[in-house]
Amino acid sequence: MLRVLASAVVLTLSLGGLTACGGDDSSGTSGGTSTPVRIDVTFDGDTVTPNGDRVDVKTGQPVELHVTADKPGEIHVHSDPEQELEYDAGTSTVEIAPIDRPGVIDVESHTLDQVIVQLEVS
Repeated sequence: MLRVLASAVVLTLSLGGLTACGGDDSSGTSGGTSTPVRIDVTFDGDTVTPNGDRVDVKTGQPVELHVTADKPGEIHVHSDPEQELEYDAGTSTVEIAPIDRPGVIDVESHTLDQVIVQLEVS
């Protein structure tokens, strides 16, 4: 009887430890990647700001472009798969789908044929 009770205690403590480890693993992989990276983009005539800046992004992290533009246009994201994102004149938010592979991804204006930012995904 004592042996059964001791086994039950060891099993209970072991399962508690496994649950804690599982919780730590999941928070470590998702910590910080659910908060979107916000990039302010301004189109004014034939210029765009930023112009070729590098921005650090974690794999799977959402990216939001807050666009202020004097006329509508299109943004091209050279990811896999590639993304074509339209924006209107005025102020709008354009969301880039999370990128799952590390590397440098160009985000460019099709209208101006210029690189807006390079996402450095790690």
